[in-house]
Amino acid sequence: MKADGKSIVFDCERMKYPHTGLYHFCLQLAQALIKTGGRVPLCFYTPPAVGKPFGDLPCYLPQRSLHKFFFPSTRKVALWHCAHQDSDYFPFGKKPKKILTIHDLNYLHDSRKSSAKRKAFLTDVQRKIDEADHLAFISQYTRSDVEAHLNVQGKDTSVIYNGCTIREIASLHPPQYVPPKPFLFTLGTVTVKKNFHVLPRLLPGNDFLLVIAGVTQSEAYKEQILAEARQHGVENRVVFTGPVWENDKQWYLKHCTAFAFPSLAEGFGLPVLEAMYFEKPVLLSTATSLPEIGGDAADYFPGFDAAEMQRVLHESLRRYENTPAQKQALKKRALSFSWDEAARQYHAIYRKLIGESE
Repeated sequence: MKADGKSIVFDCERMKYPHTGLYHFCLQLAQALIKTGGRVPLCFYTPPAVGKPFGDLPCYLPQRSLHKFFFPSTRKVALWHCAHQDSDYFPFGKKPKKILTIHDLNYLHDSRKSSAKRKAFLTDVQRKIDEADHLAFISQYTRSDVEAHLNVQGKDTSVIYNGCTIREIASLHPPQYVPPKPFLFTLGTVTVKKNFHVLPRLLPGNDFLLVIAGVTQSEAYKEQILAEARQHGVENRVVFTGPVWENDKQWYLKHCTAFAFPSLAEGFGLPVLEAMYFEKPVLLSTATSLPEIGGDAADYFPGFDAAEMQRVLHESLRRYENTPAQKQALKKRALSFSWDEAARQYHAIYRKLIGESE
């Protein structure tokens, strides 16, 4: 059955921002959707600047800024999959079936945002929920948060976990910055919600470097991280690499002593799985979805007192060195999250919504 010659459109508009979690969500899920297959043709809503990231075979619907005001025709679209709750491109009032994937409500919990902006954010997400035929959440935490703040109206919902994004590069080249001594590593946009300013507290009493990789969204917050480092006398051991491509990311993950991720706002936390894939000790905050993703394989900061954080680091490294099975447990945890499985679950929803037979 071909859904009357119509296609399924997957919104990959956020691939215009290559060093972000949403870029990798769109990239990895789209590749897995193509791989796992389905009878109804897939079409990808992509910014022209990214070219044809999935090869020549799939169809592409070019994303234009004008579509915020004049949405493209959906006459040949059986189903529209909106990839994230913040999208400016949603087929309001259009006939296709609609799936909305919700990653988080982090904007709602950002104290820097005014109450008016947070209210507007909730109103926008609620409008999308009202029109969606199915809601997918990337973690149980996200589903619980949405149900606490918005009205899902008894709609069909699913929790579909992201997969482990690593496709291991066989021959890695050293990055531009090669740490001259053992280092702790973290990865993500340098912004307040990532809570990176607590990480210099791990450095007193040892000789580790702290390498922070990612786009600096807030120069003021970067300065806060450095101020914290100065307070502990470790400013010369904190290094910002800026954004990194896949080779450099994998090199840092493969060579770091441990991966620390104290984020306070995560719908999922892809870097956690990537570090686990490389069998590295993972130290996390207990906030939002991170315990759900890290499970028993990770270690957790109960708070951010310097002495307590250093204790967790010491105990994690000692357990890692003294327990041979720990490395296997970390990788097993990472590989339990599969993009192919996520794609199979989405394909099942697609079939149900458009009435496609097996």
